[in-house]
Amino acid sequence: MATDGGCFIGASLSCADLLVYLYSEVLNVSPDRVHDPDRDYLLLSKGHDVPALYGTLAELGYFPKDRLKNHLRTNDSIYWHPNRAVPGVEFHSGSLGHLLSVGIGIAMDLKLRKASNRVFVLLGDGELNEGSVWEGMLTAAAYKLDNMIAIVDRNEFQANIRTEALIPLEPLSPKFEAMGWNAVRTDGHDFEALHRAFSELPNESKRSNEPKKPTVIIADTVRGKGLPGIERRADRWFVNFTHDEIRMLLEELHGNAQARLTSDTLMVR
Repeated sequence: MATDGGCFIGASLSCADLLVYLYSEVLNVSPDRVHDPDRDYLLLSKGHDVPALYGTLAELGYFPKDRLKNHLRTNDSIYWHPNRAVPGVEFHSGSLGHLLSVGIGIAMDLKLRKASNRVFVLLGDGELNEGSVWEGMLTAAAYKLDNMIAIVDRNEFQANIRTEALIPLEPLSPKFEAMGWNAVRTDGHDFEALHRAFSELPNESKRSNEPKKPTVIIADTVRGKGLPGIERRADRWFVNFTHDEIRMLLEELHGNAQARLTSDTLMVR
């Protein structure tokens, strides 16, 4: 998906581990239950990172892997942002700042129906500059939506500039807590750390005397994770690699040091 039209690869790689962990260990959903009314919901608010979601869904059997070859073709719905025509995609996204509010609506509906489903919304850290996100946080806290879990992909970049150089976000945890949320910070690439973070969700807690709160997991991540040649590079925001570059990057992904040097040379040109 990073060639023949390209994609937002850096931020997709920063959240790939999060999506794999969520679908493998946390979410109550499966390929044969995509419309089950008792399923958990995952909303990708940072919609430009949909290659990571498409890849995860394809690997887990939600749709055939060969369908990924249709990326950006007119005969399919697999393109730069999530589309509900793709099995496993819950809601369209693309304009940043919207899906936390959509998730809040779903969470409120589940509360009214006394359902046990949970709603997970994956946000970008740069996306937090959208005012609608903070308005949504206040609403979720006001309605005590402990079935709502936001995950912030904290890769420290917004488009092609570092977040702290544009509009500083830190300290993030105290800001969420001031809005009435339970905030947990963790390593977004460490499955054991993620397990510890997600095991403390309020709706799974036995401490019934605590007030009900939505939870945010702030996951510290690396943009371009897994490919040293593009990690933390502002210019690797949107890419459209050649097929030769893709081949070199795949070799780099599998630990070929020589390929890493070659791929660096190719991409700097």
